[in-house]
Amino acid sequence: MELRQLEYLIAVAEEANFTRAAERVHISQSGVSAQIRKLELELGATLIDRSGRSATLTTAGVAAVEHARAVLGSVDAMRQAVNDVTGLIQGRLVVGMITGCTVQGLFDTLASFHLAHPGVEITLIEDNSEPLTERVRAGAVDLALIGTVGDAPSGLCALSLASERMVAGVTLRHQLAKRRRTSLAEISAYPIVCMPEGTAPRTMFDQACVASGVRPNIVLQASAPDAVADLAVRGLGIAILTESMAANHVGRLKALVIDDIEASVGLALVWTANKSPALQEFLLRSHETFSSPRSRQVVRTGGRAK
Repeated sequence: MELRQLEYLIAVAEEANFTRAAERVHISQSGVSAQIRKLELELGATLIDRSGRSATLTTAGVAAVEHARAVLGSVDAMRQAVNDVTGLIQGRLVVGMITGCTVQGLFDTLASFHLAHPGVEITLIEDNSEPLTERVRAGAVDLALIGTVGDAPSGLCALSLASERMVAGVTLRHQLAKRRRTSLAEISAYPIVCMPEGTAPRTMFDQACVASGVRPNIVLQASAPDAVADLAVRGLGIAILTESMAANHVGRLKALVIDDIEASVGLALVWTANKSPALQEFLLRSHETFSSPRSRQVVRTGGRAK
């Protein structure tokens, strides 16, 4: 008994026709017929009723097809298990990343994964956190690095990488530059430069303003944190950033803690529970990368929580 005979039997059973079954398995009709007759001789029973206009299963054929499907399913499972163990992962991995991300641990993981599994096609896309989250939910993106406000998005698995407070970035000559702390009411008296809706820092800022009854004067928006900082450096407004974003501009901006915003903005990897072998391998490498002290430092000082 050969696996191809079981495949041909299933094809005839599902197509109810030898010609269509032959086209499906890409051999001649006579070849399909010959192999099924060999199978019938080995089993000592007729499996296909050929007397009518269509090929139908006999009672023995129905029983045989059920087990044939189970056998081929087990063979596929065995191949996949061996591929997973030996690292012969194939396919495509789509990774989402917040715009302007500088989390080196993610790049390190991508590099080591590609080196170990060159057969996997990696696609990297950039967007804001909310669109990326929806793409993960829809299955268009396998894994995404996003900014979070409070808990991770519902219905998704998550690996938390960092958590930090919001700050107001002012120029060194600004009236508030001698202060260490400020409030939403205080900074609302000045023009505000921030990131657009759909980013975690903006969501956090908007929620805090609503809770405090403050209506900020947002004059400019930029997708990249460095652009927000550069606009503030040029005197166009107070920059609303996270601690690590502001830390990249020490000497150009003074970071003031905003007392009204007690919650933190997080940075996390998110994915659905339906993991492909490629995604499972990538997640294992991500856990290893981000559990190291060096990677935690990189995330804390260079992360972009958008």
